Amino acid sequence: MNKNEQFVITINRELGSGGRTIGERLAEKLGVTFYDKAVIKGLVERYNLDVDEIERLRDKKHSWWTDFKRVAGIGDGIISSSKYIAEMGKEPDVLTTESVFKAETEILEDIAKVESCVIAGRSGFYVFRNHPNHMSILIQASKPYRVERTMRKKNITEEEALKIIDKVDKMREDYVRKFTGTSRYDARNYDFVITVDGKTEDKVVEQILYLLE
Repeated sequence: MNKNEQFVITINRELGSGGRTIGERLAEKLGVTFYDKAVIKGLVERYNLDVDEIERLRDKKHSWWTDFKRVAGIGDGIISSSKYIAEMGKEPDVLTTESVFKAETEILEDIAKVESCVIAGRSGFYVFRNHPNHMSILIQASKPYRVERTMRKKNITEEEALKIIDKVDKMREDYVRKFTGTSRYDARNYDFVITVDGKTEDKVVEQILYLLE
């Protein structure tokens, strides 16, 4: 990937690995906008965007996403998921349908046409698999690391953290298999697989920046 040209970096991550934070900090270092799955799905639902509506916007103006960002109040940098999701803490893919997935994919593709960005979401590696300037990364960690971090972040017990991790792991894997026909754990889907055990989030960001060079 050439970071001196318009690019897209996609990050798939295991719950409790710190992948979202890594994505945010990476985007900040690169001076580009960070998007995550929750934001894109939230936009689709909040503004009733479907494939037909997106096509209409495209016909009206080629760079519709730039205008849409302005109207929706989306600035450059990190975008807060909570602004676009009705229920805080709601896992955004529980009710995803094929039509919503298609609309989300259309939005992601249009974002990448007009700006460089970092996107965190379980299907990004698939959406941009043929993009000419794309880096795909999987952020993973051992189960004990993920449990400890989830306990600390959510202030819950070990048992509760394990239940959440197992539930989200299954849901995300089911989602990827349903909409992409592959596994999110298949290393062939990524340019790099990074294990974060024993590393700070900033250290992982440094590692990715080094790989970009």
